[in-house]
Amino acid sequence: MATKADVVFDHVQIRYPGADAPTVKDLSLDIAAGEFLVLVGPSGCGKSTILRALAGLEPTAAGTISIGGRDVTGTEPGDRDIAMVFQDYALYPHMTVRENMGFALSIKKRPKAEIAERVDHAAELLGLTEFLDRKPKDLSGGQRQRVAMGRAIVREPKVFLMDEPLSNLDAKLRVQTRAQIVTLQKNLDVTTVYVTHDQVEAMTMGHRVAVLKDGELQQVDTPQNLYTDPVNDFVAGFIGSPAMNLLDTPDGTAGTVPELDVTGPAGAVRVGVRPEHLTVTPGEAAGGAAPGLTGTVTLVEELGADANVYADTPYGQVTARTQDHPGTLPPVGGSVTFTLSEGARLYFFDADGQAVAPA
Repeated sequence: MATKADVVFDHVQIRYPGADAPTVKDLSLDIAAGEFLVLVGPSGCGKSTILRALAGLEPTAAGTISIGGRDVTGTEPGDRDIAMVFQDYALYPHMTVRENMGFALSIKKRPKAEIAERVDHAAELLGLTEFLDRKPKDLSGGQRQRVAMGRAIVREPKVFLMDEPLSNLDAKLRVQTRAQIVTLQKNLDVTTVYVTHDQVEAMTMGHRVAVLKDGELQQVDTPQNLYTDPVNDFVAGFIGSPAMNLLDTPDGTAGTVPELDVTGPAGAVRVGVRPEHLTVTPGEAAGGAAPGLTGTVTLVEELGADANVYADTPYGQVTARTQDHPGTLPPVGGSVTFTLSEGARLYFFDADGQAVAPA
């Protein structure tokens, strides 16, 4: 395997011709050698554009990109020592698995013995040895994706780039392949930049996750820190499934939700609470100082061990995750009361969406 390398984006701007604004506005991001970093965000946030710029497939309007300490801004893709895995596999249908995996090395006129050795090693890592003489049409979707990964592995690049490689697989196969990619990256110890719109995928795969919105980096941190300490309401609402409840408080009440007995710090105008930190009680709230937040149930998702209860409230839609028995769940159209669970953590955000520390 080639020597692993760090990746550095230094105030990078990417603008498509004729666009009113840059797709990526001012990206500064350091990715350590051997790190598995995930770029995540909604469609159109610029994550695939960033990956393509790193690969040399998109020009930068400003800033620099370096790999292993070498400035690669403006250099050709073939000179960057990277390998890319796409969501559509991009395999040659007339070639066998062995030929597909070794094609890049054949183009470089590497010795046949070296090509065979690298392909056999990659096939063993990926469980593809018995499929080496088959054509892509004779493989399942998961097997084709492993072939695409094997083609990247045999090149022994400094950096792997993966652009939503699991999006064409069914749910069960996505979980299996996700685990294989994580194990493979750990064993190969190669720097990997992975793009996905699936925040569950991001949280379960990356050493760190970079959250993007409208071409701007919102936060980059470990999955756990993103979940427990979001820097703004966008990250808070994007990371977590179901999403964090964000309750807009009435003007002048400084993050107050009387029904939940919540009073926030000065400057707070939104209160955040995770669905798993709310308790669900069928029926309307009883009287008292903090009787609970009452709503009308719009959806109940029964997931086996738990259930998600969605309801319309005076603060908008509120979601709670509960482990109550299905027979005790409120019906759609019925009333429900939410109260804070014991030990619930609350989050507060100002008018600009930035996190405000509790007083």
